[in-house]
Amino acid sequence: MAKLASLGAIKVFNNRAYRIYTQGNFISLIGTWVQRVATGWLAWHLTESGAWLGIIAAGELLPSIVAGPLGGAMADRMDRFRLIKVAQILQALQAFALGALALAGLADIWLLFGLSVMLGIVTAVNQPARLSMVRNLVRTEDVAIAIAINSVLWNAARFVGPMVAGLLIVYMDIGWAFIVNGLTFVVFLVSLERVRDDIPRAPAVVGGRVLPQILEGFAYVRRHQGLGPLIALLWLGSIFVRPFAELLPGFADAVFGRGADGLAMLTSATGVGAVIAGIWLSQAARPDKLTDLALHSLVAMALAMFLLCATDWFWLGMVATAAAGCFMLVNGVAAQSLIQYSCAPEMLGRVLSLYGLSARAGPAIGALMMGTASEWFGLRLPVIVGGGVCVLGYLWTLNRRRKIAEALGVGASSAPTT
Repeated sequence: MAKLASLGAIKVFNNRAYRIYTQGNFISLIGTWVQRVATGWLAWHLTESGAWLGIIAAGELLPSIVAGPLGGAMADRMDRFRLIKVAQILQALQAFALGALALAGLADIWLLFGLSVMLGIVTAVNQPARLSMVRNLVRTEDVAIAIAINSVLWNAARFVGPMVAGLLIVYMDIGWAFIVNGLTFVVFLVSLERVRDDIPRAPAVVGGRVLPQILEGFAYVRRHQGLGPLIALLWLGSIFVRPFAELLPGFADAVFGRGADGLAMLTSATGVGAVIAGIWLSQAARPDKLTDLALHSLVAMALAMFLLCATDWFWLGMVATAAAGCFMLVNGVAAQSLIQYSCAPEMLGRVLSLYGLSARAGPAIGALMMGTASEWFGLRLPVIVGGGVCVLGYLWTLNRRRKIAEALGVGASSAPTT
């Protein structure tokens, strides 16, 4: 693993199954970002309320609190391929239904909320199986590179998807954004069928009751001196920094005086920063550096939020969102790679469900809090306070980082802690 960076990303794509799976996944991710931007803009258009932006985000993401751990247990005891396939079908149906309602002029904020809840449940159940799939598609020593590539594609989609959404909203109808997302799920389903014989189908856990297995996953993380602090920090960043993305429609309109095109540009800038970081990580990911990257990127995310809230200049706001995207990517890739390297195979789905839970439910909780607070204090102050909380968490962790790295089994760099 010490030579992870020497060959970079090219060797990973020599694997046929990973290549085909990734191509279909990328198309689907573009559609996901098309729908995410369209959902935020539709919610703002219907209500012009920061609180409703937070509520809609919570409607999609909060179901992860229940469905995420359940999905983790299912990923460890069932056929992950089948779980992923069923989820894609349900997500496609949700997108087509929302598109049809929007095109017919029947969409209102409550229908949007209900369909967002449905999407959140399906996505949360599906996520641990998709994250666990990395070990089935590449060699162990290529895991960090594969995760970095997946993150590059996610954030490349974050760049492409909002532009597509902006064009569809401005020149056609917002309903077509949801229809396009539904079609991308169909593309991914075709890719899955092409690689079904290349993916191991045996579950890691056979039999047993689901609830005790879920609780076993929580207990495993709580006892682990590396995974416990790592996931706690993930939750901190997810609740207090990452929700800025759900508040961007408000920033684009109320702070910077831009419309849907401004929202697309801010969201795309976040993706550009993340792609740059992901390309670098795909070439230079080293296990002994991952712990430092996971910790230091948290405070860097907070500093980017301070910059976003300190300016009225749209282009500097784009720089801030690009920086936030960069360090969010570094944080997520480092943390997921550490989990993949250090977690016992039979616990992987359940631990990754907690990782996914932080990435989905955390921003939902934060967006709900910040969106509601913005009704009284404006959009800027809640984001500034969230960044400050992350700075405090980072300072608390500095003197513990070497112990955390040793517990994760990846060592620690010799960089000073203060």
